[in-house]
Amino acid sequence: MLLNVKKVINAPGERMDFSFEMDLSDVDFGGQYPIQRPVVVTGDVRNIAEMVLLSFTAKTVLRSVCDRCMKTFDNPKTVTAQFMLAREVQDEENDDIILLENDELDLGELAKTVFILEMDTKTLCSEDCKGLCPKCGADLNQGPCGCKPDTDPRLAVLAQLLNKDE
Repeated sequence: MLLNVKKVINAPGERMDFSFEMDLSDVDFGGQYPIQRPVVVTGDVRNIAEMVLLSFTAKTVLRSVCDRCMKTFDNPKTVTAQFMLAREVQDEENDDIILLENDELDLGELAKTVFILEMDTKTLCSEDCKGLCPKCGADLNQGPCGCKPDTDPRLAVLAQLLNKDE
């Protein structure tokens, strides 16, 4: 989506709202395609004291797999971003300044890049997910599995002494 900000750049106090949807269902994350629903992007471009500010929020619900228990779950994802827009850049080091070409900006590409970079590398169905038993594969969120815990081989001799006393 190309966004022309000419009317905002030349008018202090001016504001321009925008809203659009992106289809990112073809984006691969580790062999999975979690973005199955459209990503809704809403935001605005404002001229505040001759500084052009772009703000947007991108929202969707991801289809995720828990990294601990392997359950599939719906994972709401919201990404917010804010950038300054400029016709020419004086500070090459500042990543928050976007250079305009002919007073236009490819907002779709920018929103896609920001959304993908904000994707979580680890997803959990809940913060207290216990995961799977490493021995039998039982879901520990549903209760204990009955497997005996491994003893440290360095303490095996002490465990034998304790078993003899019983």
